[in-house]
Amino acid sequence: MRVERLWLTDFRNYESADVSPAPGLTVVVGDNGEGKTNLLEAVGYLATLGSFRGAPRDALVREGSARAIVRAEIDRAPENRRSTIEAELALAGRDRVLVNRQTLRRARDLLGALRVVVFSPDDLALVKGGPAERRRYLDDTMVAVDSRLDAVREEFERVLRQRNALLRQAAGGGGRLSGDLATTLEVWDERLAGVGERLGAARADLCRRLEPLVAKCYAQVAGNGAHVGLTYEAPWREPGLAAALVEARVDELRRGISLVGPHRDDVGLSVDGLPSRTHASQGEQRSLALALRLGAHTLVTDVIGVAPVLLLDDIFSELDADRSAALVAHLPDAQALLATTAGVPAGARADLVLRVAGGRIA
Repeated sequence: MRVERLWLTDFRNYESADVSPAPGLTVVVGDNGEGKTNLLEAVGYLATLGSFRGAPRDALVREGSARAIVRAEIDRAPENRRSTIEAELALAGRDRVLVNRQTLRRARDLLGALRVVVFSPDDLALVKGGPAERRRYLDDTMVAVDSRLDAVREEFERVLRQRNALLRQAAGGGGRLSGDLATTLEVWDERLAGVGERLGAARADLCRRLEPLVAKCYAQVAGNGAHVGLTYEAPWREPGLAAALVEARVDELRRGISLVGPHRDDVGLSVDGLPSRTHASQGEQRSLALALRLGAHTLVTDVIGVAPVLLLDDIFSELDADRSAALVAHLPDAQALLATTAGVPAGARADLVLRVAGGRIA
């Protein structure tokens, strides 16, 4: 899979841009704040309809403009399929997304049209940060492997919102359940348990498949054979979510929030049997963060048969010389866009170098 051509109109600091990335490595060079990462962000937006930097939608529209347009031609080799994706972000009115000039009704219909794996300095949060970062990594990888699981994730989030609203109502009444409220909560308990069990099983299976791939990638990047562990930590799975909800009922009614389920789970990461968050060195943590991204890319490629596009956001500036060289040597055989202030990394062969200044490409 590769982006053959990318057009931007009023996206971030670009009034307009027309780029044809190389099939291999395209290096985008520029000083901080000039717009190099914005190019990668535009590609990522077409894959997920979101900013990998966590920016709100309005921030993606160039200042003084009413809307932004991002469009790309995609080649899904080796399937020999080509498609055009276009997204229009409007400050007023509804956004539009078109694939081959057909308007999509649901964001879910875009899944799989373009797949990307993003590497950024913020990836260290996968190891050092809280559980939410690791759950997001797991769910994004899960949906990339099987887009049907996006519906399971969305359904879980919908049911969880409804159940939490009911619990808040009960908490507002002093944690007491009337007959109608108790009956309604039982209905939402049943629904949460059903969809939560499916989501938990999918995540646990994904961790099992990812662990050997992440371990292999860690050995390549870190240059050692340390044992890497990756496990899905969900205490409720042993008794089952339905039983766990019953046990937590009193506390949930008092606090007005769901306290057990996939939304509270974590991914346990370890190096040589010790928790990486608290015991690994900074270098080991960075190696593990890279291995998580490389492992996800490997799994998606193996399952789908199409390599996602790599978006590398200035990550080499955060790595020492040894890890930089190891990452260059083990980058997957896929189209890659690298944003950097320092030029082409040592050992890398750039097929195309673009220089960016003030939202313009030289």
